[in-house]
Formats: sequence, structure tokens, C-alpha cells
Amino acid sequence: MSRLSIGEFAQASGLTPKALRLYDELGLLPPADVDPRSGYRSYDRSQLEHARLVAWLRGLGMPLARIRVVCDLPPLAAAAEVGSYWRQVEADTAARGELAAFLVDHLSRRNAEMTDVPSEWELRSAARDDRGFVRDENQDAVYEGRNLFAVADGFGAQGMDRAASVAAVDALGALDTEVPAGNLLKALGAAANGARQAVHDFAADPAREHVGTTLTAMLWSGAQFALAHVGDTRAYLLRDGELTQITHDHTFVQSLVDEGKLTPEEAATHPNRATLLRALQRGGTVEPDLHLREAHSGDRYLLCSDGLHAAVPEQQLRDTLGAASDPEEAVDRFTELIRDAGAPDNFAFVVVDALARA
Repeated sequence: MSRLSIGEFAQASGLTPKALRLYDELGLLPPADVDPRSGYRSYDRSQLEHARLVAWLRGLGMPLARIRVVCDLPPLAAAAEVGSYWRQVEADTAARGELAAFLVDHLSRRNAEMTDVPSEWELRSAARDDRGFVRDENQDAVYEGRNLFAVADGFGAQGMDRAASVAAVDALGALDTEVPAGNLLKALGAAANGARQAVHDFAADPAREHVGTTLTAMLWSGAQFALAHVGDTRAYLLRDGELTQITHDHTFVQSLVDEGKLTPEEAATHPNRATLLRALQRGGTVEPDLHLREAHSGDRYLLCSDGLHAAVPEQQLRDTLGAASDPEEAVDRFTELIRDAGAPDNFAFVVVDALARA
């Protein structure tokens, strides 16, 4: 007979009877038959392949809601979805590893110093955003506050009077207050989720259902800052003359670079370089990367959309940040460089100097 009892099906599929009952309740893996009097479930052998796929996906740690999406897709699309999920897992794991390394270093130094006296820090900044020479509207947004700085690059809102980037940045604004250093990550993580919800609400109108935005934001407390990032907006650090990109692009071409299939130079000119793997959009479950870092006095930070980093080579970014006497001069020079390159896209950026007070 082709029917299997729930116990037999559990053993053959690698799922427990308890899991099978849960997946039945969720509509993810309903049995072929349920006895109307006993409630006893039985399954067809033809369901084993689907059940094993569910078991494998659960083994990856994939949430049930996303498993349902994968199971409803044709094979090639399902494979792409699994690849996208795993890249997100790897990015999240790398972010947690970076946080662990920071905490090891931070706690070790605190133990050596035997003191927890906070330093007085000053942040100096300048920001700009513009639609450029080619676009009809500006879908980039920037936030320059006292302790909070953010850049977002919206998409899908052509011809509309507002962009998803503005909704996301506006949702972050309430966070621009004094936040204890110990709460930085929690506070910025909660605010980033609020920004995601704001984009979801903004896209509730059917005319806006395909809009979304990238986001890179930093929240400061003394010498420490939390960084939230999703998409291909970027954060850079200039320290001792060396420029470092401190965010990781969530793009198709960056995934190819990570896999060794493209060089960074090839990625910069790839026709699909703007294809995003992660962004804030309607119904999305994407969690931004979260980082915790500590500044050195004299650090200079740049948050920018691809309207800057795609138009101006990294060497010029470094040279400009290194030569400018203050953030305002750097912002003016970046604007000139973008316009010299034809300003083919919207652009938004903010430059922040971190200085310890004497």
C-alpha cells in the first residue's frame, strides 16, 4: 500500500510526529488522510520528497514562513531562494563574529585599565543629497543629527512624490537622543525594525507595492557607535590615512565576489552590479547587519549611497577624505567629483569626524 502511518512517515522523512502535526496545523505539510473518528493521520509515499525538503530546510535553520515560500517555488527559483537565505545567514554570522571580537577587545582593555570613566567626545558632520543630472526625482535620503547619522537609497517610486528611503529615515529620527553605550545595539536594532515597518506601511498602497530602500545608519554614545546596514549603501572609515569599507554590500555581484567568481574590479562594471539581495520592502523579513565599534580620536566616517561610491573611485574617496580640513569641505569636494562624472544617479552622503575632547 502507498499509505504510511504518521510514525512510519516520520521515520522515512526524518521529521518527528510532533513536527508533522505542527506542519499540518500550519498548512505546510498536510497528511493525505485524517481518520474522522480517531484523528489519526496517514501520508502518501509521494509526499516523502516534499517532507525531506522541509526537514533539510529546517536543518538549515530556515524559518517556517520562508520554508513555505521555498516549497511553493519551482526548483530553480527554490534553489535561488535557498542561496539567498544562506548568504544572509553568513552575513549575520559574520556580523556576530565581529561583535564578539569587539567585546573581547573592549572587555580586555577595560580589565587592563581598571576604569570605566567615559570620555568626552565631539562629533562634527556635514551632509548632502541631490537628484543628480539624469534622474527626474530624488529617491535618496540622508539624516544628519547629533548622535544619529543615516543614508538610504530608495527604489521603485518613480513618478511619486515620496520615496521609501524617506519613510525609513523618518522612522529613525526619534532615536537621535542620548543612548547609554550598553544599549546602542538594542536601540538601533529596534529602530531598524521600525524603519522596516515604516517601509512596509508606506508600500501598503498597491501603487507602491514594489518600492523599497537600502539603509546604513550609525548611532553614537561617547567613543562607541552601533552600525545598522542593509543593501548597497556603504559606510567607510578613514583612520591614519587608510580607508576601509566597514559594511558589506548585499548585492548579487558581491555574492559572486565572495564566492571567488568575480574580482572586485569586474564587479564594479558588471551589468547587474545594482541588483540587491537584501533591502527593506513590503512584507520583507530581512534583518539588517548590526555591528558595534569603537572610534579613535581623529577618525573620519563616510556614509553614502551608490550615487557616490559608484561614480567616484575608492582612491579618490580616500584622497578627498584625507585632504579635507573638515566634513563640510569633504562634502563639497565629493559633490564636485560626482558632477564631474555626470551625476548619473541620485546621491546622498554624510561625513562624520569623531574627536575626543581634551
